[in-house]
Amino acid sequence: MKFGVVVFPGSNCDHDMIYVLKKKLGQEVVALWHKDTGLQGVDLVVLPGGFSYGDYLRSGAIARFSPIMDQVIRFARKGGFILGICNGFQILCEAHLLPGALLHNPSHRFICRNANITSVTRNSLVTAATTPGEALKIPIAHGEGRYFASEETLKILNDNQQVLFRYCDRQGKINPEANPNGSLENIAGICNEGRNVFGMMPHPERAADPELGNEDGTLLFEGILKGPLLHSEL
Repeated sequence: MKFGVVVFPGSNCDHDMIYVLKKKLGQEVVALWHKDTGLQGVDLVVLPGGFSYGDYLRSGAIARFSPIMDQVIRFARKGGFILGICNGFQILCEAHLLPGALLHNPSHRFICRNANITSVTRNSLVTAATTPGEALKIPIAHGEGRYFASEETLKILNDNQQVLFRYCDRQGKINPEANPNGSLENIAGICNEGRNVFGMMPHPERAADPELGNEDGTLLFEGILKGPLLHSEL
């Protein structure tokens, strides 16, 4: 697959993502500057973590209006695959490519530590290689990670299996104590109705190298690399 990693002013996880995709997984990767007006024929666009435009106004609120986002939105509407991680998830919500919003953590503090998440369904590109109910240790690093949506939206997400990940304990059990940021229903990641746009707060690219002592995030990339054909058959 050919991946495109968007670089916004303030992105700080773009090179981490490029490293994992290119050096660890052997994929073709191009960096897409926020002022670009084309996607260079990529198969999947990644919106990485960081502090795009300094997180002024709201996290992701300004990045949503970057020139490249016009192309990203068109790509998504045509069925193109998009993965937003942390700040990328916030941008996707601001662009209305994903429902809901990411609010300030209840503590109003930046949280940077390992968290445990479990997939809820295998019916998506990013969860295809995971085992629902099995805990994955994936780092989080955010100040606005509390997922919020209306009751109606939550019902739709649950009914359509659009909730992909929930925060859990080490045994894979979903409970309030395992929720690091107050997200409704322990939600850590979701997808759109078309199942081609994915957003999550934890950072799988920070858990995909044996040098870091954690490769749990590799499972998400393995699912992606099995390709759209597998996704269409799930």
